[in-house]
Amino acid sequence: MSEKQRLLEAAVDYVADQGIGEKSLRQLAAALGTSHRMLIYHFGSKEGLLVEIIKTVEARQLAVLADLAEVEGESPGDAARRFWQRIANPALWPNERLFFEVYGQALQGRPGTTHLLDDVIHSWVRPLTEMIAAQGFPAEQAQNLARLGLATSRGLLLDLLATGDRAGVDAAMEQFITMYEAQLPGRATPLS
Repeated sequence: MSEKQRLLEAAVDYVADQGIGEKSLRQLAAALGTSHRMLIYHFGSKEGLLVEIIKTVEARQLAVLADLAEVEGESPGDAARRFWQRIANPALWPNERLFFEVYGQALQGRPGTTHLLDDVIHSWVRPLTEMIAAQGFPAEQAQNLARLGLATSRGLLLDLLATGDRAGVDAAMEQFITMYEAQLPGRATPLS
């Protein structure tokens, strides 16, 4: 493992355990057992490090999503419920807070963050579209449903982080999954 990768893995673990808050790059470096100069060398800036942390966590969640498609005999709704439980886990909340914070900065054009926008949607829409198309939906409808599912999940995560209303967001996600399942090809009473 390269030094950059080692520092990135340590930073991901640190954020999951401690969050970022208002920590400076020097404070982060000290917590990671390195210098701020090494972090700048490897990541360009604090923002560059934060974007790399987000991308790493997103890649891990995409791997979990891919594993969901591998469970034979599981309904699409049950897979979605398992994935929701995974991403709504309080252990991931520090990473999710960081995601939304840096996402907002990227949307505002903050230097060092804008490259997060390059693939923040499509990295999810592509595999979700493939999974949904494999359930019998036409390609265009599968892509629309993928975007809707991504937006719903991210919106409910933001709701959960803002309100702490786990029961409310779980009920909303269950309603979304139920509506999705009703549209599955071959269902007797699909939604229009």
